[in-house]
Amino acid sequence: MNQRLVTSIIAIASGLIMASGAAVGKEYTVGQAGKAFTQDKITISVGDVVHFENNDPFFHNVFSLSSTKTFDLGSYPKGDARSVTFDEPGVIEVECALHGDMFMLIEVE
Repeated sequence: MNQRLVTSIIAIASGLIMASGAAVGKEYTVGQAGKAFTQDKITISVGDVVHFENNDPFFHNVFSLSSTKTFDLGSYPKGDARSVTFDEPGVIEVECALHGDMFMLIEVE
């Protein structure tokens, strides 16, 4: 495929995404260190992605039972990260299933 055709396809696809109203969100990283989230609360926008990165030498299992966004990222080791896209406004309580004192809030505007 020649470069001009590839550029045209990308331009058309980008235009379709923009016309559909689909927004490309920002990305945030929240670490887990010392059996705690590195931030107590963050404020993000609809469509943004949060990466939950495990910096501890043991497993974490990040989850939320909030009605706005329910998720369970499963257990994962040091150095791994799991991501969640937040697609509705509201306040989400985030916890770790393995460490009961870990808690944070994500406010989605």
